[in-house]
Amino acid sequence: MEAKFLRLLKLVGVGFKARSESQGRELFLKLGYSHEVQFTAPPAVRVFCFKHIICCIGIDKDRVYQFAGAVRSCKLPEVYKGKGILYIDEVIKLKPIKKERKPK
Repeated sequence: MEAKFLRLLKLVGVGFKARSESQGRELFLKLGYSHEVQFTAPPAVRVFCFKHIICCIGIDKDRVYQFAGAVRSCKLPEVYKGKGILYIDEVIKLKPIKKERKPK
């Protein structure tokens, strides 16, 4: 399979881990839930993991981007600390934390 399309995802957060098995056919994610989240890649897509980077490659752009979007949707980046699964080129604008009012 000649890979023409590539989508990189980044895991941000303490304890978030990813591993791939079965020659890039299955992806297992530890995202702080009580169980591992398992994804099976479509036939035209392969998945590889390097520490906190998930690499989705394939010959069909729609399937690669759809699979990357499905992986990202299981732990969307949160706006207060920026933790979650982000695209490698994505920038999250963080919201300010609510400050405590001083009593008068």
